[in-house]
Amino acid sequence: MRTFGWVSPIVAAALSFAFVGMSLAQKTPDATVELLQKLADAPGPPGAEEPVRAIMVKEMKPYATSIKYDGVGSVIAAQGSTGPRIMIDAHMDELGGMVRRIAPDGLLTMQMLGGWLDQALVDQRWIIIGSKGPIHAVTGIRDIHVVPLDERSKVYPRDSLYLDIGAKNKEDAAAMGIEPGDPVVPDSPFLVMNGSGNYLGKAWDDRIGCAVVLEAMQRTAKMAHPNQLFYVATVQEEIGLRGARTASQVVKPEIGLAIEGGIAGDGYVNRPDETQAHLGAGPGIFLYDSSTLPSRKLVDLVKATAAANKIPLQLDLVQGYGDDSAEMQASNGGTPTLNFVVPVRYTHAHNGIVNRQDFDGMVDLVVDVLMHLDQKTVDQLRDFTPAE
Repeated sequence: MRTFGWVSPIVAAALSFAFVGMSLAQKTPDATVELLQKLADAPGPPGAEEPVRAIMVKEMKPYATSIKYDGVGSVIAAQGSTGPRIMIDAHMDELGGMVRRIAPDGLLTMQMLGGWLDQALVDQRWIIIGSKGPIHAVTGIRDIHVVPLDERSKVYPRDSLYLDIGAKNKEDAAAMGIEPGDPVVPDSPFLVMNGSGNYLGKAWDDRIGCAVVLEAMQRTAKMAHPNQLFYVATVQEEIGLRGARTASQVVKPEIGLAIEGGIAGDGYVNRPDETQAHLGAGPGIFLYDSSTLPSRKLVDLVKATAAANKIPLQLDLVQGYGDDSAEMQASNGGTPTLNFVVPVRYTHAHNGIVNRQDFDGMVDLVVDVLMHLDQKTVDQLRDFTPAE
């Protein structure tokens, strides 16, 4: 091939990029990749989970003996009619926001929903679900050419940020179908990372748990399990575990399993005591988080099940973390619970990463545990009679 000096590296890079794009496009994704992409890309901040709920219900219907809803929108899909009542939970909502006010110049302020870091908000793309369809937006950033030197390393507080939708004024924004209260979600499409087993996307907290629920449900529908399984997709977890509370009141579980996105600490420099999980090292369980102390008996059962089935299991303790197991634990007079986690790099941000082996291992682990939860085992897990 003839080259032309300094131009050739640029041309070579462009050709290489085009080739990679063609090769990736020619690969047919498997059903699990398609499911993960569909769930991750769906918009669903707290209180506006409708698109995610539609996916969950469609996927659950072929494998459920019944589907019902609590009064705030959580989905409760049942399998089986005898045996102990086991609740398997994942939440549908993601971190997001809602339009707060429209300024005279057409810029929008945003009410954040969930535990955002201020440093994760600046210069990001968003999608607003307006009355006339999705509206693309960006949180602006103050131009470096006018920022004083002593301010360049400072974090912009969320109250100083605006959503820019390209509107000229307040009336222009209203004509686009924007009004206060409209849901806002990150604009971060799903991506298989460079042909690897790692998947980039938004909302892995907790769409990865939703996908585990769906795949576990599909498997157990074909198995003779010794219990009543209630696969539950909850709402409004990110603003106070609200859907788990109401769904637990309906299900009245005897055992509760929460399926969540964990915290992988191998993608950045962190203190060793912050998190021990690593991407690609297998599914995990939380021995402690800020909302729940799990059942020690249930922890032992899961450890033994993982060892017997040669599933690598990561153990972690995390501060500043709450999950739906807290509400299941406090329901029905007290319920043994445990939080199962698929490690995620960069939770509560626009772009997170999960690993396919961790996901597959979690589905295997959850199904294996469910097969062990017969009436005798559940009775033992719930028995606190002191030994004589």
